Amino acid sequence: MRVCIRAHDLGVKGTEDIISRARELGIDGLQLVCYKSFEDIPYAPGGITPERAREIGGALRGAGLAVPLVGAYFNPVHSDLEKRARCTQVFAEYLSVAKALGSEFVGSETGSYNDDKWTYNPKNHSMEAIQTVTDTFSALADRAAEHGVNVAMEGAAAHVSWCPDTLNLILTAMNKPNVRVIFDLYNYMDAENQLEYMDILEHGLEIFKGRILLFHMKDCILGEKGVTAPKQVGFGRGDLDKTEILRSIKAQCPDATLVLEGTTGEDIPFAVNTLREIWEKV
Repeated sequence: MRVCIRAHDLGVKGTEDIISRARELGIDGLQLVCYKSFEDIPYAPGGITPERAREIGGALRGAGLAVPLVGAYFNPVHSDLEKRARCTQVFAEYLSVAKALGSEFVGSETGSYNDDKWTYNPKNHSMEAIQTVTDTFSALADRAAEHGVNVAMEGAAAHVSWCPDTLNLILTAMNKPNVRVIFDLYNYMDAENQLEYMDILEHGLEIFKGRILLFHMKDCILGEKGVTAPKQVGFGRGDLDKTEILRSIKAQCPDATLVLEGTTGEDIPFAVNTLREIWEKV
């Protein structure tokens, strides 16, 4: 098992400070979103060069930090077609430099017709949405194969892949061997289904078996069923049964990569210790 974190959740920027903070916290690796972690890398076509990618990747490898995922999240159903094309190009460029950064995976969520808000829109559940996401990521998987790397996809309740079954439907339609799953349990939770989170986890573990790249580890304060949505808090600070969650993950994925997402500041050392202590017990 590896405990990782999104680099930009460390609260610092630049290679040296990221490495220093990660070592201080006992982190094994980083989910790397370059345009959020380095001041000189914009989110734009041409924003990262192969040379810059090699510099970053070399430094992280030298520090013993893994990069299980490069994030290049974009909205494949954005109504601004020019913006959609630019963001798809950014994703494709990260596929070309992923290995230099130290990873073989570039990932994204599946978007929303509410554009930059990334919130629920009824059209997200349409066959048009599913087909657009399928076509977009299928083409990106082909681009990834040219570079010997892989695409990772992440679902969320408000997005086109709003449940594990929907993401599985898209993966099946794509039928690409180089596509993996980012499993974020909290992402699938909403006001209606929040109390059934263990059922969501168990079902996802079953249908995604052998295709899960990593798990995003989050915690939350549960709301009132059907009335208020769960509210994310630092991992270990909320209501979720972390022992049962990690027991289920470990049973299916004993070598799992666990990535803290949205846990920041003083909550990070507590979260890292909590993850390691529970994993050893289960």
